[in-house]
Amino acid sequence: MTGTSLGTTSRAARTAALAACAALALAACGSTNDSDSSSDGEGGGEGKVGVVLPLLTSPFWQSYNDYVPKMAKEEGVDALKTVNSNSDPSQQITDINNQLNQGVKGLVVAPLDSAAVSAGLDQAERKGVPVVAVDVAPDEGKVAMIVRANNKAYGQKACDYLGETVKSGKVVQIMGDLASVNGRERSEAFRSCVKEKYPDLKVLEIPAKWESDTAAAKLDTLLNANPDIKGIYMQAGGVYLAPTLQTLKSKEMLKKAGEDGHIAIVSNDGIPQEFEAIRKGEIDATVSQPADAYAKYAMYYIKRAMKGETFKPGPTDHNSEIVKLPNGLLEDQLPAPLVTKENVDDPELWGNTVE
Repeated sequence: MTGTSLGTTSRAARTAALAACAALALAACGSTNDSDSSSDGEGGGEGKVGVVLPLLTSPFWQSYNDYVPKMAKEEGVDALKTVNSNSDPSQQITDINNQLNQGVKGLVVAPLDSAAVSAGLDQAERKGVPVVAVDVAPDEGKVAMIVRANNKAYGQKACDYLGETVKSGKVVQIMGDLASVNGRERSEAFRSCVKEKYPDLKVLEIPAKWESDTAAAKLDTLLNANPDIKGIYMQAGGVYLAPTLQTLKSKEMLKKAGEDGHIAIVSNDGIPQEFEAIRKGEIDATVSQPADAYAKYAMYYIKRAMKGETFKPGPTDHNSEIVKLPNGLLEDQLPAPLVTKENVDDPELWGNTVE
């Protein structure tokens, strides 16, 4: 997806989401009458919590899914079994409404589409059910907190690493879905940083929408036309690592760090597979997106939101900062460290604790 088609894609996703909402009208979707709702938002912190996942085809989300019940227990939250929206924004609205109709008192949602998710958020608000968003910030709608790392910093860290390592030549960023604020922020931050700080780098771009097959096919085409690529920035190792390495290997372009012809590669996610690739010298670095902390603080905030607590911008007691976004929503920006061969064995990194 290119930037020029972003609006069309977002509108299409939102239209589909609203259609899903309309289809559930008999289940009170979109109703302003809450008298029949089993959730009035005054549960005193007690009650079931629904947890909606965006997908389970990525090792990152598989790890997050595993952390959810552990962190729910640790925080004293009664979380239902997670629901997988399977990369479908309209299905995610259906999933949210199904959870609401089951009488949950709180929701933790990792939005697939920053705009489309508002249909589900609106229905939760009508039913008085607080929502915590994870990983993706909604464009609009009410949430008690967004638990997320600074995605602009992801792009900037990747830019700085490649800029200092490659110095000059062609680099490619394999982008996420530009209908997602994560895809937009990582792409824009990388692009802007290169332009401002490393003018000798030329950025080529692959819009891959978090899809492994798309990334592989487009990278293959790009390498055919540009065999002199010096660096690659993958915006999500969970979906792009395997196809990128396989594509390079098939073209005999996968050289280990330190060898002639090595293509410097920086990723995002912090999954064990990336760490192993760093140890092997296949890639150089990744930004560790905190799957464990995402689950932990999602449960932390939803429990307090269900008690009626509200939050303010400022530093937290867990090495992060709550910031107020332009749309008025609050976001707890959790730390996401750069991982290289120097610190890849750090036992504090969640990617080294996955069983």
